[in-house]
Amino acid sequence: MSGQTLVVVGGGLAGCEAAWQAAERGLEVVLVEMRPGVQTGAHQTGLLAELVCSNSLGSALPDRASGILMAELEQMGSLLLRKAREAALPAGGALAVDRSVFADAVTKAIEVHPRIHLVREEARAVPEGLAVIASGPLTSAGLASDLARLTGEEQLYFCDALAPIVDAESIDLTVAFRASRYGRGQEDGGDYLNCPLDRDEYEALVDALLSAERHAPREFEAAILGGVRSGAGTYFEGCLPVEVLAARGRDSLAFGPLRPVGLRDPRTGRRPHAVVQLRQDNVAGSLYNIVGFQTTLTVTAQQDVFRKIPGLKRARFARFGQMHRNTFVNAPRVLRPTLQLHKRDTLLLAGQITGVEGYLGNIATGLLAGMNAAQVGLGRPPVVLPSTTILGALCRYITQADSRSFQPMKANLGLLDDLPNAPRGKPQRGAAYASRSADALAALLHR
Repeated sequence: MSGQTLVVVGGGLAGCEAAWQAAERGLEVVLVEMRPGVQTGAHQTGLLAELVCSNSLGSALPDRASGILMAELEQMGSLLLRKAREAALPAGGALAVDRSVFADAVTKAIEVHPRIHLVREEARAVPEGLAVIASGPLTSAGLASDLARLTGEEQLYFCDALAPIVDAESIDLTVAFRASRYGRGQEDGGDYLNCPLDRDEYEALVDALLSAERHAPREFEAAILGGVRSGAGTYFEGCLPVEVLAARGRDSLAFGPLRPVGLRDPRTGRRPHAVVQLRQDNVAGSLYNIVGFQTTLTVTAQQDVFRKIPGLKRARFARFGQMHRNTFVNAPRVLRPTLQLHKRDTLLLAGQITGVEGYLGNIATGLLAGMNAAQVGLGRPPVVLPSTTILGALCRYITQADSRSFQPMKANLGLLDDLPNAPRGKPQRGAAYASRSADALAALLHR
């Protein structure tokens, strides 16, 4: 027991993982979460670690970037990865979860931890002393302004989007077929429902998306924080609204989220021109989200346009797509690879506010921030992860990228150091990256 107290602001993925890691290492932790007293406009519950966009943490295949990052999180003892696997749903090669089961399990684990004290109130300023800020994409105005004052950097804002969710019983299964690309997860027919489109149906959908009405930003999206207005028309490249992607070219969707590769329509025996995939969203299998269809369309437009998709003519929507603001710092100017601020050793950032994107990236930076907060609290040097690991390479990127054009980044193999004598095949290269990562992390953890 250190006697040191850590304050973690934010009860999302990064904040919960940070709190757990620090508490497991002996620190007393105060976890501050403003929900449900103060809601965000995107969350629907007061549960910790609530997922508001996709319910998938990404590919679990061991040779993919997300799969390697999962292996790293497992090596480092991640609470949230364990809870995600316990709440897993069928999703082919991906790790998808039942949102409610996952969030409830994380909430209970935090609430019963003997060294974590959960405080339900809004943090309007950066705490003094040892602290982790993991307030996420919807950081409140007061905290964002204080963080901007402390860092001396203007906050940057862009908008993310939520994908719609439909009632499974309203999907026409005489049109939609169950399958996963290339037969992955096919034991019970496949983990996705697929709505096939021929060329004419695809062109009609593109036309509808391009002409549909979009909603204006809501007040919380257009708010001025730290003197900079939220960029309501600026999006992260990895999560473009479907209508924005459609506007980039007639075939953008067919080569993007609607790509038909690895799938055959059982009615024709042929590969469709395009495919809209739906992924199971809860354990009961009563809800499915429309993969890649995050959107800014109005509710009326969403009903009109998405019901043009074959198989969704009578779709009942359990949730419509919506916009939400994302806030992040100019990490190359303000953060070290340890996730400490240059200006203050006792303050660390984690999650989306660092410029990391994706659920796994949020969990992973939360883990590192909690680990390093404990190191600081115990009077030990903070850890810099090797750049041969996905997490180490991601932290290197966000802290060493060109600050003049810094953009949020998801975990990907392109961030890693090159492999000497790299295998030619993509799966073989991925496997080699995974092996090197595991060895480097094992050496660090056991030294």
